[in-house]
Amino acid sequence: MKRPSFKTQAFVLRFLNYGESDRIVTFFTREFGKLRGIAKGARRSRKRFSNAIEPFSHSTLLFSRMGESRLAIIENCDVINHYPGIRSDLEKTMTASYMIDLVDHFTAEGKKSAGIFQLLDDFLELLETGNSLEETTRFFELRLLRLSGYEPVLERCVICNTPFDRIKTADFDAAKGGIRCSLCGRGDQSCIPVSAGTIKTLLMGKQTETNRIHRLVLSGNSLKESRYILRHFIRHILGREPKSLRVLDEIRKMM
Repeated sequence: MKRPSFKTQAFVLRFLNYGESDRIVTFFTREFGKLRGIAKGARRSRKRFSNAIEPFSHSTLLFSRMGESRLAIIENCDVINHYPGIRSDLEKTMTASYMIDLVDHFTAEGKKSAGIFQLLDDFLELLETGNSLEETTRFFELRLLRLSGYEPVLERCVICNTPFDRIKTADFDAAKGGIRCSLCGRGDQSCIPVSAGTIKTLLMGKQTETNRIHRLVLSGNSLKESRYILRHFIRHILGREPKSLRVLDEIRKMM
């Protein structure tokens, strides 16, 4: 019985060398969500899979499979974008690796999410052409959380619903999933202080069109605060910190 074939756009999330010449590759596809497949002879055939199964490569993927529970057979990959501007810069490369690591953590195999696919497409392009790596990373994290159903509540106190513009001092509570006013957060040592300026910029970052995000600039203090609260929130959701983030931290210390 012939296996049905499918064609879709895909990003490479990760791969594992298998046997002497094969690779098992995890893709994030536009139509099929996260998908695992085996690329026969990928480590020998540079012509057939040239640059197409490297991490965060964007390709047109042709695959076949008998059932959703089985590994797909990767028949061909044609590169759409290999992101040379990212790969020529170590910090950009590690930032892109962190983004695809997050997508891997926040998506389930076989579950379609066109919104997350487009998000990754848009923000890898921002990395390719831009220089505001910290801001780009923060707004990517924030939008990925929203699309994954974990959007932090920033518009109001998560306990008493007091609007943000009426809160004098706020804290971020990862366990509750948002900001708390000074009254609701009083005496709770697990809350993280966050300034009004940081919250305002993050709120704008949620709504600003992707092609205008480069106009949003976080101050030094807001960069520090937003980095701390978002990575703390992501760690709380995942139960651990992504390995790629620790590597990115080490790279930045060396630069």
